[in-house]
Amino acid sequence: MSEETVPQQGGTGQPKGLLQQMEELMAALNADLSAFDADLQAAGDAERGVVEEGQAG
Repeated sequence: MSEETVPQQGGTGQPKGLLQQMEELMAALNADLSAFDADLQAAGDAERGVVEEGQAG
């Protein structure tokens, strides 16, 4: 995971609680997994299109 996706401490100077850190990390992970899922589905759709064209000819 890159440093950009890891939430940083707020500007208040107080450290975040463990629960808040975990919630932010889970939200970032969920966003990453959603993007990864969309990429996989798009790749699968493109692959199916190639296979169907080959079968039609």
